[in-house]
Amino acid sequence: MNKKILFISGTRADFGKLKSLIKVVDELSGFDYEIFITGMHMLKKYGNTYLEIKKSGFTNYHEFINQHLNEPMDIILANTIQGLSRYINENKPDLIVIHGDRIEALAGAIVGSFNNILVAHIEGGEKSGTIDDSIRHSITKLSHIHLVCNSEAANRVIQLGEDKDSVFIIGSPDMDVMRSKSLPLIEDVKNYYDINFKNYHIVMFHPVTTEYEYFDQYATNLTKAILKSKENFIVIYPNNDLGSDRIFNAYETLKDRQNIILFPSLNFERFLTLLKNAKSIIGNSSAGIREAPFYGIPTINIGTRQNNRIPKLDSIINVGYEKKEILEAINLVSKNNLKFNPICCFGEGNSNILFKQILLNDKFWNTSPQKSFYDIK
Repeated sequence: MNKKILFISGTRADFGKLKSLIKVVDELSGFDYEIFITGMHMLKKYGNTYLEIKKSGFTNYHEFINQHLNEPMDIILANTIQGLSRYINENKPDLIVIHGDRIEALAGAIVGSFNNILVAHIEGGEKSGTIDDSIRHSITKLSHIHLVCNSEAANRVIQLGEDKDSVFIIGSPDMDVMRSKSLPLIEDVKNYYDINFKNYHIVMFHPVTTEYEYFDQYATNLTKAILKSKENFIVIYPNNDLGSDRIFNAYETLKDRQNIILFPSLNFERFLTLLKNAKSIIGNSSAGIREAPFYGIPTINIGTRQNNRIPKLDSIINVGYEKKEILEAINLVSKNNLKFNPICCFGEGNSNILFKQILLNDKFWNTSPQKSFYDIK
């Protein structure tokens, strides 16, 4: 019988990183894939991005609405566990593949480990500055296979008591897409989204759940800096973590401006094309830490969300939450037309090849669902 591999996707970002791996399974004899589509994908406010998965040509998927707008994160987790558990018991996959540090990934790790199904976690062992760290490391402890980006992440996973033989360095799968020569042309992307700017900055600002009480002011400061600037901005909606409603409220002041366009979401490949042609990316998204340096694009990194993830790169300008700091950084980048040498710390763009090799290794499929803690000697 074919091996059944279930990929769980809850956001526009994780699907962009899973896409090249799903394609491997789709093309590989002896394997079947299924995509469990949930989370932000299913919310109209965030652009109904499940449609992007359908447009990608994948045909084996299951859609599950795990939340209503503004539901608490713990309730969303419970909803996802319930829906995924029922799906698992009906379809019985051999492997669950999850990515990153989102609630849907944690649900996948819990359901898989409780049902003795192997769980492969992509991009574990990394550090950031928020609740994401706790979620990510919890997923590591529940997962059986660790597909990490680099040696530093591998060492952290091992430090958490995982078997070194269960850790595979494959890089970040989005590098497969970023290095692709088939990304759309900037002219085509601008036409598709009706963007008339010659030059622009990208804004991606997400909530920090542990700073919820301050995020009204933080979001207001950002929007005031944007409005004070004479630059052009492409603003992408935040994720749906606690506090996102406060960012949405602040973004109301950005609507109907000639130099600002707001998008609920962007197709991953088109986003990459926009990023590599941007003057900068502003906010606290991991895209400013991972993808932007790959293209040599300046990052104006706001606040604490990426505190522990930030590499020491000249292209990353760290600022606080104050309007003045943000505006000064925008002016610095704009007036000097800053560009940097491309740097990549997260893989060589061959994650799909390495993933295929792992799947074809019989030893991989003999991994025991019974985990042990491995002391560092």
